[in-house]
Amino acid sequence: MIAAAAFSLSAAAALPQQDPLIAFAVVTKVSKDKKQVTAQVSDGGPPVEAALIPTDPILDNLIWRKLEICHALRIEAWKNQEGYRIVSVRVLDAGMLPMPLQGVAGDCLIKKALDFGPLVD
Repeated sequence: MIAAAAFSLSAAAALPQQDPLIAFAVVTKVSKDKKQVTAQVSDGGPPVEAALIPTDPILDNLIWRKLEICHALRIEAWKNQEGYRIVSVRVLDAGMLPMPLQGVAGDCLIKKALDFGPLVD
């Protein structure tokens, strides 16, 4: 039993040392403190809704502080049960996203335009 507990601790400690995976995301919801962002994420498969959780250096990054709904991102992150723990982030043009996410980004931009368009005079 103790050996199994020691193994699980060493396996958990080894996880952050593995190379992060590359994924693409379209932001769908941003919290006020930006410590967790909801997005449609694709790491090679179909897009799924997941949480993006920034590491401390990312939280202080100008890109992350200016993050808005519909932003397209290329991230390097470790995937866990809570979501994707981000270690690197880049903003992309929506045309640079994988095809399944391009539709998500387009729908998001249309919805955003319809929500804010009537408020502009």
